[in-house]
Amino acid sequence: MAPFSGDETAPFFGFLGAAAALVFSCMGAAYGTAKSGVGVASMGVMRPELVMKSIVPVVMAGVLGIYGLIIAVIISTGINPKAKSYYLFDGYAHLSSGLACGLAGLSAGMAIGIVGDAGVRYNSSLLPCLSILSVIKLDTY
Repeated sequence: MAPFSGDETAPFFGFLGAAAALVFSCMGAAYGTAKSGVGVASMGVMRPELVMKSIVPVVMAGVLGIYGLIIAVIISTGINPKAKSYYLFDGYAHLSSGLACGLAGLSAGMAIGIVGDAGVRYNSSLLPCLSILSVIKLDTY
């Protein structure tokens, strides 16, 4: 067995960053999906013809978990102490990038959930032509 070159605790921080990216992004995706899904369900009782048009926030929130998975795979494939030296700096860099991705996914999921719920409920209370006109009006200011 070849001697390990680098710091022995560095892979721990690297894998912690990969786990943070995956866990926090999936928590944001779950919150956003649940919150905007409640809005779609409550809107579907009154206006069932708008359910498929209002599913966009649910899909957008679900994509956040995939972003976290991609970053976790990128980080975990970069941790191979036997192929090249993996120092503490590399572990901290992977930890910080995983935390950045995960916390951004968590906050984006919360924002998508809140705005998606309010937007779906607002869209169901209007006539279909009025919602398009309000979007066009917002662009003119």
